[in-house]
Amino acid sequence: MTLSLIGAGFGRTGTNSLKLALEQIGFGPCHHMVEVFINPKSAAHWQQALDGQPMDWEAVMAGYKSLVDWPGALFWRELWKASPKAKILLSVRDEESWFKSITNTIFVARSDPATHEDPVARDMARMVNELVDRAIGSTERDRDTVLAAYRKNIAEVKEEVQAEQLLVFDVKQGWAPLCEFLEVAVPDTPFPRTNSTDEFVARLNTRNAPKKP
Repeated sequence: MTLSLIGAGFGRTGTNSLKLALEQIGFGPCHHMVEVFINPKSAAHWQQALDGQPMDWEAVMAGYKSLVDWPGALFWRELWKASPKAKILLSVRDEESWFKSITNTIFVARSDPATHEDPVARDMARMVNELVDRAIGSTERDRDTVLAAYRKNIAEVKEEVQAEQLLVFDVKQGWAPLCEFLEVAVPDTPFPRTNSTDEFVARLNTRNAPKKP
């Protein structure tokens, strides 16, 4: 399936809410990092991309109509080249709010691949770590470095994508701009709101809780 919409925004910019919204208005299935966690073996595709190997993007995205969030958002240019008619959605949020969110979620969730006995989990941890390092452009996690990467991504997307093919979108804006951009009717239900920092941390704590004997 050729992608109709490609998300170019960083993780923690409302991408899970966007996934649900896109699937509700006919642009699903929508690929999101959650799909990689559901199918950990698919992390191998993204590791290959991180390693610079040639990619069959149509095969990787088979069955999906749209994509938001990392890992795919890191490769939005390559995906756009494979699906040149796709519209580009740049999800954004207040940068201070974003920095606080990513610091308390994704950065906390990073793990050392060597600590995983299961090879699939080990490969997943390696991929996620390399992905975040690549997105930030550094292994540093200080405020200035991280926010500089966030701003750089926004500036590059705006510069490289023609205005008529691009929507810069904050989920706080709700349905109207998204539906107008995609030329679909506005649903009569509230815009999805999910995967808050508290929800992310709760899932992380559940995942890391000691297993009962």
